Amino acid sequence: MAAEATVCVQEFFTDVGLFVFGTELSTEEFVNRFFDTLFPLVYNHVINPGLTDISMEYVECLRMARRVIKPFDNVPKKAIGQMGRSLLSSRTLQALNLGIEVINTTDHMRFSKDCSRALLRMQYCPHCQGLLQSKPCMGYCLNIIRGCLADIAEVDLHWQRYIQSLEELSSAMSGTYDIEHVLLIFHLLVNDALVQAHIHGPQLSEQVTKICGPPVRKPTQCPGCSFEQNKDNQGLRMFSRDSEETLSQSRKEFMNPLWLYTAFYGGLADQLCNNELAAAVGLPYWNGEDVVKRKQFKVFNSYNIVYQINLINFAFSSTI
Repeated sequence: MAAEATVCVQEFFTDVGLFVFGTELSTEEFVNRFFDTLFPLVYNHVINPGLTDISMEYVECLRMARRVIKPFDNVPKKAIGQMGRSLLSSRTLQALNLGIEVINTTDHMRFSKDCSRALLRMQYCPHCQGLLQSKPCMGYCLNIIRGCLADIAEVDLHWQRYIQSLEELSSAMSGTYDIEHVLLIFHLLVNDALVQAHIHGPQLSEQVTKICGPPVRKPTQCPGCSFEQNKDNQGLRMFSRDSEETLSQSRKEFMNPLWLYTAFYGGLADQLCNNELAAAVGLPYWNGEDVVKRKQFKVFNSYNIVYQINLINFAFSSTI
């Protein structure tokens, strides 16, 4: 029976994937379609063993009758509930991937003409005086870089909310709502469905006869279903998985380091100046006019709008 159900199962998992990627499907629709398609196989192998040559018309009648006679009891309803809750989170997580495309636009940012002139003055004016090793002081560097990255800084709040949303969805996709867990145990629900059909086999056979009439046989190579059986197919194969390969573990490996970059856009200017562009504390530095040395320097880290605008305008008004 497993070999005959292979295509049915493949179509079910295809529908799951299509739903996650946003197609106009409902979990109720494709779960019911799976059990509708499964019922003729169950009828042939479990309820009336040996009926391997019923006509396609009778197969279609069995599919339609499934929702009326409910041979699988409440198993389809239970499956719909589990799938709906877990797949909804997965679908929302997939939708959030659009945020990555928006964020990636910052890779192609172009600086304004004023910004380019200010950067050029900060970096290379000392060279004109033969001061090839001098770097700008921290305050000078921050004023210029923050001005140039003002547009990127606006992304910071949205970026933080994006990470928070990912974390909330990741938490929602756990336990009974873990889509991987739900799919890996789906065969247990199918097994419960077969048990219910086996227990109530005689009653179900009578109900089918009332709705569809007696089985109509037709010589065919298809054993009571609309799928072509692959002769080389030995049935569904079960794969064992290591615990480290689970989707839950992958989510944790993705989210844990991501939290380190929560303030990435807001603190980008500070990172650039601290790590690359500005002179270290205690070393000679370029202040825009000359090279000086100060043993200790405290960075004024205020975000007062008027103060920042004045400093940026001063920096941009400077010429080479």
